[in-house]
Amino acid sequence: MAIETLDLEKFESKTANLYESIVVASMRSRQINDSMKLELNQKLEPIIAKETEDDTIMNQDKLNISLEFEVRQKPTIQSVHELMEDRLNYRFKNEKDSE
Repeated sequence: MAIETLDLEKFESKTANLYESIVVASMRSRQINDSMKLELNQKLEPIIAKETEDDTIMNQDKLNISLEFEVRQKPTIQSVHELMEDRLNYRFKNEKDSE
């Protein structure tokens, strides 16, 4: 994957300051990563359940599924794109909400 530069002023303009933009993007990145892990485990579960020691076909299936996930865009990149394209909604907890 090629390295993309990011206009920090544009990134900062999406929230009140740069720190908030980073926090919002990182929280969304964790959500995306968790859903990707869950999806990977769901796809691998039937293969692992049927697996035997000598089964090279199952190993190839596991490899294909793993490679499919390797090719996907990384969660951090996805979350930054969502924030930059205004597809990301966020809100902060109020002190009243936490009580």
